[in-house]
Amino acid sequence: MAKKKFPELEQRLFKNVYICMRCNSKMRTNLKKIATGKVKCRRCGYKFLRLKNKDIKV
Repeated sequence: MAKKKFPELEQRLFKNVYICMRCNSKMRTNLKKIATGKVKCRRCGYKFLRLKNKDIKV
């Protein structure tokens, strides 16, 4: 689990940040738009996105 030093930092890095499942590009949007299917990847046009992982990989 990521260390929670500053809540502002964690919000800036992880809040509403989604990753494309196909090309791994990042975009910032809200869950409501993703659930309705209005958002697609800017790079490849894929519609399936996931949340950015909050765990630090060693």
